[in-house]
Amino acid sequence: MTPPDPVLLLHQWLSPAFPVGAFAWSHGIEAAMAQGDIRDRESAQDWIATALEHGSGRSDAVLVAAAWRSTGPADLAALAELACALSPGAERLAETRGMGAAFARAVRELHHFDLPDAPYPVAFGRAARLAGAPLPLVLSLFLQAFVANLVSAAVRLVPLGQTDGQRITLGLAPLIRGMAERAEPGDTDRIGSAALRVDLASMAHETLPTRLFQS
Repeated sequence: MTPPDPVLLLHQWLSPAFPVGAFAWSHGIEAAMAQGDIRDRESAQDWIATALEHGSGRSDAVLVAAAWRSTGPADLAALAELACALSPGAERLAETRGMGAAFARAVRELHHFDLPDAPYPVAFGRAARLAGAPLPLVLSLFLQAFVANLVSAAVRLVPLGQTDGQRITLGLAPLIRGMAERAEPGDTDRIGSAALRVDLASMAHETLPTRLFQS
């Protein structure tokens, strides 16, 4: 049997159809909209750019690269522990654990990889290495999918039109490329977050009287 094309695999794994449940998480956008921090396309793009450059987009990309470069189970276990510690609240921790477990389960079923349950960026990075996918492409597509999922939440919540949602994704393409390049060494000593308002919104989400998303 011919091995799957790793580029096609990446697109499949990051597709909204892949069963990780990404559509159920807003990453704090729902609370930010309720608080008035996100009102239109411009404020949504600023919010998502902050999450990408200074929040979990940056941290997750470094974790993906570190997992891709990992040398064994001990490395992966340490990265999984770090990924959990970086989650600013219970809902975001549930998000990365839930998506990671769902992703690992699907990949094991489809490809029979020796892939442990782990937070999502760790599981994804390890699977990408096992599939032989090149790290620069892995990071670029992973970050684009991160942005696209937040854009999808904003389109449903603000609400934004589909075209405005695509304008946000297109507008953030240079930042996605730059963040992928910066994350490529996988240096976890340089990991960190400075998106306090994003983190606070994710913590406030559980107090909303009504909500559509799990985070």
